[in-house]
Amino acid sequence: VAVCGEAGVAWEEKDITQDEALHRLYWEQIPVVLVDGEQHDFWRVDPKRLRRALGA
Repeated sequence: VAVCGEAGVAWEEKDITQDEALHRLYWEQIPVVLVDGEQHDFWRVDPKRLRRALGA
């Protein structure tokens, strides 16, 4: 959240327990971060790596 705010990038939080398909895909990897629809990171998010992926 902080990295997206600093970069001025919109983000969306989803509760995978409310979506069976997402739950099946990601239940072992919470939290999961997707950038442009592609899995970027999971478990621990590296802020520097995320900034690079966002072009910030």
